[in-house]
Amino acid sequence: MKYLHPIQETTYLSTINAPNYRKIMRIFFQEYEKVHFQLYKEDVYEIIKTHPEFQDYTMEQLKSDLNALVEWKNLVTVQDPKRVYTIADYKNKQFRYSMSEYSVEIERMTMRLENLFIGSGSLSPNLFLRIYHGIEQFEDMRSMPLKQVNEWWHNLQEDFRRLNQNYQDYLREFYSGNADKLLKSVEFILHKDRLITYLKDFVKELQVNSAMIETAIKKISDESGKIVLSRVVQSELEIPRTMSESRESLKENIADNVNRKWYILKNWFIGEGGSISERVRVMEITDDIIRKIVQNAAMIVQLQNWGISRKSDYKKFIEMFLKCSDVEEAHKLSAHLFGIQRVRHFKANAERSTDSIFSSTYEEEPSEFLLRPRTRKYKPRIDKSGFENKEFEKILQRNAYLEQMDEDKRMVLKYINKNKLDISAIDEVVPESTRTALLRWISAAGMTASKTGRTEYGKKYKLVKKTGICTLKCEDGNLVMPSYVLEFEEDADE
Repeated sequence: MKYLHPIQETTYLSTINAPNYRKIMRIFFQEYEKVHFQLYKEDVYEIIKTHPEFQDYTMEQLKSDLNALVEWKNLVTVQDPKRVYTIADYKNKQFRYSMSEYSVEIERMTMRLENLFIGSGSLSPNLFLRIYHGIEQFEDMRSMPLKQVNEWWHNLQEDFRRLNQNYQDYLREFYSGNADKLLKSVEFILHKDRLITYLKDFVKELQVNSAMIETAIKKISDESGKIVLSRVVQSELEIPRTMSESRESLKENIADNVNRKWYILKNWFIGEGGSISERVRVMEITDDIIRKIVQNAAMIVQLQNWGISRKSDYKKFIEMFLKCSDVEEAHKLSAHLFGIQRVRHFKANAERSTDSIFSSTYEEEPSEFLLRPRTRKYKPRIDKSGFENKEFEKILQRNAYLEQMDEDKRMVLKYINKNKLDISAIDEVVPESTRTALLRWISAAGMTASKTGRTEYGKKYKLVKKTGICTLKCEDGNLVMPSYVLEFEEDADE
């Protein structure tokens, strides 16, 4: 709670006479940047009178304003004894005024606020490389001098601060009201491609470099982290400070600040507790912006083209209506252009004569569809008809099948010699049915452990594999296969 007290130094920003106070503080800040740390009231008066809006400003007003700023601790007074020439000068107390540390930072803040919407953030990928190189030097800081450790730590935090601030400032512009209007304007089309390329390059660099940084952070052990952070704290304590705070309290505050900054940097690249990291959130936001840009650009082009085409169409329609001879002809033209007032649409899953999407309905063949009422009591009408006797066709088919079976049996069994069927001994060209039967028998016997089988004619056989391969000549080509012999029982040749 000790840091939550009112800041008296900011009173001059919002008081009634704020323009005068702010002008005086801006003069002090500009001279402060020129290394003129102390000014007399005459110097301030001479500068302030150069501005047209302060032509009626008097020295008495300046003295009153300076006293108020001194009371609010914005200015610090130092009496100058060298400029005392009379007793009256001594009583008037010639002072030199200088800015307090709080006032310097407040003026810097006001200047950043004034230029907030003038300067735009950038998405430079170089900061990722600088942060990566800084993380790679983490282990080296265990043995480096404290001065170098302090310089490394401040450079790393400054790069991370610039990265975090730049992407926030840049992406913030896309969620403002002005940006929404700009994205929907026609002028935006000219910058669309360049902006998308810029964002995509940033996302690509973010994906590559952030993965490298994440890997480098994960390599840092807890022990190394504690040692290096403690050296950072020690390097901060080595810097002389003119503070009334005790050393133990100062060390505690610095250690808390250092650990908090390192924790924020780690969580930016590595999520904790199952939550997504800030870098993942940045990529999601950037992808969303790119998607919004593309959608708005497409919508603008579509609206632009639609407006142009409809304008010419309406002009043509008006000319056609003016040429109508009577109201009846105008009604027909209206029905042709805008359609009839009451339309019933029917959808059917039917085959079309063409697949062209430009074909008119009137150019295709008509189709007929049976419409049935949607009632539960409706039953389709069944047409009664007899059936044809096909007994004779069945007999013919059966006889043809039996004849084919006998022919196949004769063709296969003629290759059996002395109850053996040697595949390699077949020299003539065999039909497809014979080859199929031989392969079927070989396959059936090969699947059994005893290598035996039974043909569809009821004869048992045994499969014997010879050495080498053979070629079975068939009507549809030659079949190269292992040499097999089928040994049948005694009555196989009957």
